[in-house]
Amino acid sequence: MADDFDPVAHNRAAWDREVENGNEWTRPVGPDVIARARAGDWSVVLTGHQPVPRDWLPADLTGTAVLCLASGGGQQGPVLAAAGAAVTVFDNSPRQLERDQEVAARDGLAIRTVLGDMRDLSALSDASFDVVFNPVSNVFCPDLAPVWREAFRVLRPGGLLLAGFMNPDVYIFDAAALDRDRFVVRHRIPLTTLSLSGAERQRAYGSGPIEYSHSLTEQIGGQLAAGFALTHLAEAPDDVDVTSRYMPRYIATRAARPGAQV
Repeated sequence: MADDFDPVAHNRAAWDREVENGNEWTRPVGPDVIARARAGDWSVVLTGHQPVPRDWLPADLTGTAVLCLASGGGQQGPVLAAAGAAVTVFDNSPRQLERDQEVAARDGLAIRTVLGDMRDLSALSDASFDVVFNPVSNVFCPDLAPVWREAFRVLRPGGLLLAGFMNPDVYIFDAAALDRDRFVVRHRIPLTTLSLSGAERQRAYGSGPIEYSHSLTEQIGGQLAAGFALTHLAEAPDDVDVTSRYMPRYIATRAARPGAQV
């Protein structure tokens, strides 16, 4: 890769293409899901397809200021808005944000959308949210310390950070071999797919986004270093490839910014 390679610009274009290609995480929820959420029957996911425990979120979302961080695609944000939250969706992909706008227009929801790099939330005010909801997406971000610092900054005292992320251990395996249900230990972690040869990257990841494995020190230790207090942690399987038969593919955390809400 050239020295002036911009991973944010690359991944923005890549996720716009994912929308055009109909990636699962770019397909908006239907009107029936929104109708049920308005009636109190709703769920959202941080990791794969496993719903977030309801006690990880406030019991009553009415008026709760929620930042769906790197969470475009017309899925979690509209559901939370239909459940009563005041939702802002922040994402790096214009086409992903369009999905949220489409659902908002279709179903009469008030959703604010903001385009940007998840490491820089300067468009958002200090202490302006009660919940930051960050499903598996920091795998596309080069470094995490600024993400956790910014999440801490925009949360009010007592506010919650719910984050989902990849188990870094899955990156030790050759991705193409996993597609053939074979385990081939190939890589040292932490790994970025930028480090793969062009042929290997194309074979395993095509024109998709650049990924970063991120250690648990960066993920969980980074949240603690930013000032958060960890309250819950859950591992989650998902039937993506053969690794899920033997190890959890995802990890979800719930953390709080210390202090009483005002």
